[in-house]
Amino acid sequence: MRIASSLRLFPAFRLGAVATVAILLTACATQNEDPTATWNPDKIYTEAQGQMNSSGYDKAIELLEKLEGRAAGTPLAQQAQIDKAYAQYRNGDRAQAIATLDRFLMLHPTSPAADYALYLQGLINFNDDLGMFSWLTKRDLSERDQRAAKDSFESFKALVERFPNSKYAPDAHQRMLYIVNALAAYEVHVASYYYSRGAYVAAINRAQQALQDYKDSPALVEALHILERSYDALGMTDLRDDTRRVIRSTLPPAPNATTDAAPKRSWWKLWGE
Repeated sequence: MRIASSLRLFPAFRLGAVATVAILLTACATQNEDPTATWNPDKIYTEAQGQMNSSGYDKAIELLEKLEGRAAGTPLAQQAQIDKAYAQYRNGDRAQAIATLDRFLMLHPTSPAADYALYLQGLINFNDDLGMFSWLTKRDLSERDQRAAKDSFESFKALVERFPNSKYAPDAHQRMLYIVNALAAYEVHVASYYYSRGAYVAAINRAQQALQDYKDSPALVEALHILERSYDALGMTDLRDDTRRVIRSTLPPAPNATTDAAPKRSWWKLWGE
């Protein structure tokens, strides 16, 4: 009796299990369904722009990646790639944004948007948190990576040289000057750091490096004064006197130079002066 009852119940149980599995599969299929499957490229682009305008960069990136594939070989696909790089940048993924721009410039070197791609690439590195001015608040200044600033300079330089009439060229040129002055100031600041700790040979090397690499930067006035004081501290009187002659003949005097070579103003401020 009990066995027969169990046999009668088994088919019903099996049907219930099958129905449950079917419901789960249907739910998964619905959940994984691509809502953009029936959208045309223009609609995808419009939706991506809406997400970017509302700071929904994650969703914008997903939409733009879909658009790249569906509009492949068209100007809209190129625009999607550029916009994706910007969205990645705003989303905090600067390395991925740079990689996207590198790929764009490799695939589309003659694109009408190539100048903007170079400008955006330079801008991303220009604003990199690893970059140019974090050393101002650090005590250990012996070696800090200035790669981002130098990469930024190279992107802006390529823009100015390849697209001199680009609307982005004037700003790129100003940023190049800014970067050069910043890097020169960095070198001189490190030289000052070494001088203040009695590492006179190291101070001389960094000051000379600044003089060699960054001509006409305001920071170089202080570089010469660091050289003069370092030579004097080492008893290298001939080189000290030669440096003094250069200072007197070619450069204005540094304003109230102190023994730790601290400037009275920020050398790297180009705008608003």
